[in-house]
Amino acid sequence: MKLRQLQFIHEVVHRNLNISAAADALYTSQSGVSKQIQALEDELGVQIFVRSGKSLSHLTPAGERIIEATARLLEEARNIRAIAADYAGQERGQLTIATTQTQAKYALPRVIQRFRARYPNVSLHMHQGTPMQIAELAARGEVDFAIATEAMEHFEDLVMMPCYRWNRSVVVPADHPLAETEPLTLEALAAHPLVTYVFGFTGRSQLDAAFQGAGLDPEVVFTATDAEVIKTYVQLGVGVGIIASMAFDPDTDEGLVARDASHLFAPSTTSIGFRRGSHLRGFMYAFIHLFAPHLTEAVVEQATRARTPEARRALLEALEPALDGMASPQQLA
Repeated sequence: MKLRQLQFIHEVVHRNLNISAAADALYTSQSGVSKQIQALEDELGVQIFVRSGKSLSHLTPAGERIIEATARLLEEARNIRAIAADYAGQERGQLTIATTQTQAKYALPRVIQRFRARYPNVSLHMHQGTPMQIAELAARGEVDFAIATEAMEHFEDLVMMPCYRWNRSVVVPADHPLAETEPLTLEALAAHPLVTYVFGFTGRSQLDAAFQGAGLDPEVVFTATDAEVIKTYVQLGVGVGIIASMAFDPDTDEGLVARDASHLFAPSTTSIGFRRGSHLRGFMYAFIHLFAPHLTEAVVEQATRARTPEARRALLEALEPALDGMASPQQLA
């Protein structure tokens, strides 16, 4: 049994049993993958996959258990390589991050700039997607870190740590009535068509909860995942924009006015997470600390050891004071 064979069956499963897609991901031939799977099954004396013609239809009961063990073995193999690289004094490697467009565009650039200055031999790779996609990438070990705000229920298999809190601004053209309305209320906002984020992105759930709590049903006429797109349609007069405050720049967003809306909506918390059991290299701890200075190596290790809901809750409560005074990475940089 070879590690490469285990990589083959692992990749096939995560490509929905598509041998061709797995072969492409592994930079090998489809026939090569099929032969190695057959060789492994012959060696083990059991079938891992049920075939339907030349295709794989599903895992056998034995295959399901083998795949679970394979995932653990491949994780440990990655950890062994990472440990060896740390002890060899190699400040080189790669760091992969999955996050949303808002974090990638507004919160991370200066952090990554500082990280690259400190670790020029570490290559960075970023994947953008929905919170669910981000969680899946991290859970499968395809990325080192997941950074997200919404849908934390999808991240239960990860060690998640709070980084910073942020809120929203109402964005309107300079001549819009809401540019000077005092006080700015939910009722005043609900009287206008709204332009904001797609549900499931960038704290949208907090926005919806605030309106529902006030018994209001505003007309959301346009949604997008990108604040720049939202601002464009606000400028076109489509509606009143509600965006993350970090996404507004008075120097570049000419013709628009941003009104602080932190008194209207509960703050959102952005978190960073990684697979439980992963070995974090020195530069990975450094990235976390650059992104969230209160997350020292000791705190991260404590989060890793917090395996019960009670332990995780106690850690989050201990971090609350740090979050209250924490600026966003954009402000800290």
